[in-house]
Amino acid sequence: MNSDNVIQVQEADTLSELFHERVKRTPQLIAYRSFDKDNKVWQSLSWAEMAKQVARWQIALASEKLATGDKVAIMLRNCPQWVMFDQAALSLGLVTVPLYTNDRPDNVAYILADAEVKLLLLESTSQWKQLHPLREEFSCITRIVTVQSVADNTLSDSRLISVDRWLPSDNDNPLYMEKYSPDHLASIVYTSGTTGRPKGVMLSHRNMLMNAFYVNQAGIEGHADFNSNDLFLSFLPLSHTLERTAGYYMPMIAGATVAYARSVQQISNDLTILRPTVLISVPRIYEQIHSKLQSQLERKSPLAKKLFTLATKVGWQRFEYSQGRANWSISLLGWPILRRLVAHPILDKLGGRLRLAISGGAALSPKIAKVFVGLGLNLLQGYGLTEASPVITVNLPDKNDPSSIGPPLPNVQVKLGDNNELLTKSACVMLGYWNNLSATEQMIDKDGWLHTGDQVRQDVTGHLYITGRIKDIIVMDNGEKVPPSDMETTLRAEPLFEQVMIVGEGRPFLSALVVLNPEQWQTLAKHLAVDSDQPSSLENKSVQKAVLARIANWIKDFPGYAQIRRVSLSLSPWTIEEGLLTPSLKIKRARILERYAQQIEEMYEGF
Repeated sequence: MNSDNVIQVQEADTLSELFHERVKRTPQLIAYRSFDKDNKVWQSLSWAEMAKQVARWQIALASEKLATGDKVAIMLRNCPQWVMFDQAALSLGLVTVPLYTNDRPDNVAYILADAEVKLLLLESTSQWKQLHPLREEFSCITRIVTVQSVADNTLSDSRLISVDRWLPSDNDNPLYMEKYSPDHLASIVYTSGTTGRPKGVMLSHRNMLMNAFYVNQAGIEGHADFNSNDLFLSFLPLSHTLERTAGYYMPMIAGATVAYARSVQQISNDLTILRPTVLISVPRIYEQIHSKLQSQLERKSPLAKKLFTLATKVGWQRFEYSQGRANWSISLLGWPILRRLVAHPILDKLGGRLRLAISGGAALSPKIAKVFVGLGLNLLQGYGLTEASPVITVNLPDKNDPSSIGPPLPNVQVKLGDNNELLTKSACVMLGYWNNLSATEQMIDKDGWLHTGDQVRQDVTGHLYITGRIKDIIVMDNGEKVPPSDMETTLRAEPLFEQVMIVGEGRPFLSALVVLNPEQWQTLAKHLAVDSDQPSSLENKSVQKAVLARIANWIKDFPGYAQIRRVSLSLSPWTIEEGLLTPSLKIKRARILERYAQQIEEMYEGF
């Protein structure tokens, strides 16, 4: 273990200083690995090579005559160029605004305008083609750079240039760094807001750097030290704060290598080729792997199925014994052979070297966690918010309860407020929301405590357990948070919709339960030439398509990831008498979820 290579908290005050210290300390170690599509090979970049490239990006950015504090946006998939751009911008005192590559063009245009972005880095000309019709909305931008060569003259714009023309040729200029306060604004990360428009979370150098240091410290205290022998597989978008802090800045502290997955679809191959030691993900990936396991198991013999069940059962007993929560059992004697016959072949498909698998951003099903832990995977669940940079709590290998969100990070304070709401205070708490003082004051009280909106309980070991939410917020399986009431209020303005409830907790996308207005339904049915009196007409493809189109039109101003892809229609209104509405006519979510459980499952079949 190369613990001497780990950067200490007193050795870097800003994210730029962190990068410089890493380059100085281990210039020849491999920093990043990525796939070269042209030559179809995996290529590596050392820290010294990264420093040389960052210096080129610094020269290009400096040529744009940007002022300290100006905003620069990045809309790239995970790759070394993401890091080059980010580090070059930070070293010049600029503010990085990360964007999701699959976001809706109108949402991107809103963020660019709201953050007053001066320079935009795009991955491809196809992204520019989508943004081009909206270019007047972000007139604040003075330069647009694309990694892909600009070839389409029909979309000419004097601000547009390809990166190969924008960057200087190889040069011998040394890496440059301005000295800034740790509290200097480093990034504005947009997250869903209560008004339907995203809010810009302002994070300083100190916020994200301290969170990365605290995560690393938690690893040391939990006997899971991160070091230069580690290889992180990165596929959660770097626009997601969990990946940025824990999968980019934290590995830099440890001197670990980060490999960028080719795509989510190729994760299985990348795991076996790259053989990572650390994997950071939202629950969706673990759910997909679990689903694939179950599907393969269905085709196995009865003996194989029994062995799998026995292996996960004995493996879980072994785990509980190791955590001090269960007594030794004679059945544990069978673990070595079960590990060899069942667990190892499965874990080998994850590369065979995974020593830590971290899940965050949303709740992971205890049932799924139990399977992986039972197979011997060191799966740790954590919890956080973008507003906290983002990690607040995480389980540790020697103090792991998969049904909890773990204890708080070192130096991160937590307490229970009114209604058992989880409050947190630390150097990681955001500076506030960009241009939104009222939202900031609602989120952070006068004593500096950040109100998470989640209800928790805490046991004697310090582990926290989510028990509910102060406000109704849907957390999808990719970690995105959507306040459904805002969307429901908007949709109820559509005459066709009498009642609406959005669902999608822990799911890959949002769906809607909709009660139709009888008269409006008659009109729609006639227009689509379907029999309005037949219940089956509500499931007609043309009807579903028409309803989804109306929904899309009404929620077009909501964040791009807040799209409704499935709908279940009904003509039976929810009533107080049935216990589905409160006396003030507010919907009772839990009761409706229970009543329509089958319809909800049908909307997610195949996913």
